[in-house]
Amino acid sequence: MTLALALAGCGAGDRASEQDTADGRAVAGAGMDRGDRPAAFARCATCHQTAPGRNGVGPSLAGVFGAPAGHEPTYAYSKALRASGLVWDAETLDAYLADPRGVVPGTKMAFAGVRSAEERAAIVAYLETL
Repeated sequence: MTLALALAGCGAGDRASEQDTADGRAVAGAGMDRGDRPAAFARCATCHQTAPGRNGVGPSLAGVFGAPAGHEPTYAYSKALRASGLVWDAETLDAYLADPRGVVPGTKMAFAGVRSAEERAAIVAYLETL
């Protein structure tokens, strides 16, 4: 995510709990509606808003899917992210969520990444609805 995370606790809980996965919402993004926020997105919501133009510690995630990195005009992205040339599709979002600093060295996003491929898929599917 193009997203500046500066809070130390943003990476807490990289494993979904049994309750998170019991109904499949944390592991399956198919058929997701805009209001269906997966449990895995909770760590993103610590720093990001989903309403257009509503930045928090990180930029708003509204319209991020399909947009170029650094697209939110009112957010101060790192030079590295703005110059990355990335477009946020399923593949780039998955890679960035897994290892933000590995994908964009110099990013302001202070988040270690989401280890679970299933949780990343649920987050990406949700971002596509915003």
